[in-house]
Amino acid sequence: MVEVFQYPMPYPALWLDYYYYATWFLSMMVLALGWGLFFRYGRFTYAVNLGCFWKTAMMLVLFVVTLGGPMYYNTRFAAEHGEDGASVKIDGSSLRYLDRRGGEKSFLLTEITAVRQEPVTYNPPAKIFIVTSRNALQDSLFVTRNLEGFDRFIELISERTGLKAKLQPHE
Repeated sequence: MVEVFQYPMPYPALWLDYYYYATWFLSMMVLALGWGLFFRYGRFTYAVNLGCFWKTAMMLVLFVVTLGGPMYYNTRFAAEHGEDGASVKIDGSSLRYLDRRGGEKSFLLTEITAVRQEPVTYNPPAKIFIVTSRNALQDSLFVTRNLEGFDRFIELISERTGLKAKLQPHE
């Protein structure tokens, strides 16, 4: 019997594939607006004075916001929604991960050596790694708690592989 677990897709596929272009474009528009204000209302003299300090500080803050804002948003968004639309199938004796774009990763259940959660999570949600070993090679894939039916998935993997999942308490 095939068990299918799928990540929800709250955003359109177009946004999930190209959100970073929009965030960088908007931040560069804010930076251009800052430069426009700087050149329109700035008084330029050849002396070092307090006005020079404030203009430099304003531009420094503007650069930090326009470069750091999209990096923060893009990193956080990728962590929370990077798997949206993907699915995980447990089919008899194999585990298949199909991403939103059509990529596939497949393992035999007998090759799974561990199911564990990453010890430190920098960007929530935490990743639960399914580690496999084939000959001398190791590979893994990960799932997050955003997977619909996550508890049932972990229970099914543990049952079919005979391994106990090492998970940290969920907040």
